[in-house]
Amino acid sequence: MSASTLSADRLRPPPAPALGRGFGLALLAHALLVLGLSLGVQWHTQTEPAFEAELWSLVPQAAAPRLQEPEPQPEPEQPKAKTPPPVPEAQPDQREADIAIAKEKKRKEDERRQAELEQQRKKELDRQKELEKEKEREKLKDLERQKKEDQAKQDKLEKQKQEKAAKEAQAKLDALRKQNLERMMGMAGATGSPGSTGTAQQSSGPSATYGGRIKAAIRPNIIYTVSGAANPQAEVEVRCAPDGKIISSRLTKPSGDADWDRAVLRAIERTDRLPRDTDGRVPPVLVISFKPND
Repeated sequence: MSASTLSADRLRPPPAPALGRGFGLALLAHALLVLGLSLGVQWHTQTEPAFEAELWSLVPQAAAPRLQEPEPQPEPEQPKAKTPPPVPEAQPDQREADIAIAKEKKRKEDERRQAELEQQRKKELDRQKELEKEKEREKLKDLERQKKEDQAKQDKLEKQKQEKAAKEAQAKLDALRKQNLERMMGMAGATGSPGSTGTAQQSSGPSATYGGRIKAAIRPNIIYTVSGAANPQAEVEVRCAPDGKIISSRLTKPSGDADWDRAVLRAIERTDRLPRDTDGRVPPVLVISFKPND
């Protein structure tokens, strides 16, 4: 070695001690930093497991956790950097309880609305039933009124039939009596012509005093207690047999006082027989008038 070379080496700074060890430690630190960064990025990119729950009963029940894939184990020869603690996930039991409470609240609200609708429906049905009952009552009233009207019409028709039958019977009785009188008068030797309308045996009227005698025979049988200034007159047609027996009597002219008319007719019925005239005969038909104050 030359002298110039030796002098130059002396001027250079001495080499740093343990340079290779420091370089190796630097490489190791960078490798650990890169590994830590990669693991941190990988932790943030992992997908969190999702949970689903369905309520099958009113009592909250915890569902079993979903099957998860096991995390890959790191290689044992590589050192691991400390990872941050995982963020606590929501508890499945609490979530299911909240869902159950929400569903229970919704169920109660639905039940309340259903109860209100049912109450309204019941009120509507009650109102409808009341209207139907009112219509039924009105219908029954109409039927009862119609029934009464029909009964009144039936009674009126029945009364008319009875009156008609009574008139027909009276007409037949009058015709029969007339035939009997004509036959008896013919048998007694009546002198009238075949077309004569008279009923006496001879064409002559009663004596002047005969009317008074007839009234004298009938008046004691009149029972009439009403007294007053009025003096109504009632005319009665009396039919008699030849011996004076009263066959029938009818009111030909009412007096206007029904009590007086009935009293006169009852008195004639009580008399039963009229007196004979001066010639010994009794007219077959007499029209007699009566007044209370005569």
